[in-house]
Amino acid sequence: MIDEKLLALLACPACQGDVQLKDGKIVCTRCRRVYPIVDGIPVLLVDSAQQ
Repeated sequence: MIDEKLLALLACPACQGDVQLKDGKIVCTRCRRVYPIVDGIPVLLVDSAQQ
């Protein structure tokens, strides 16, 4: 789904924490926000994140 190299470059826009792929979504390891992936594109908008 998301290339590991791309995932290593991404950071949470809210807290700049590291992110990981879990259950088809991007999860921040620091603040635990969950960002959706729509059509293979991560949507890293704080307003679209789930707590």
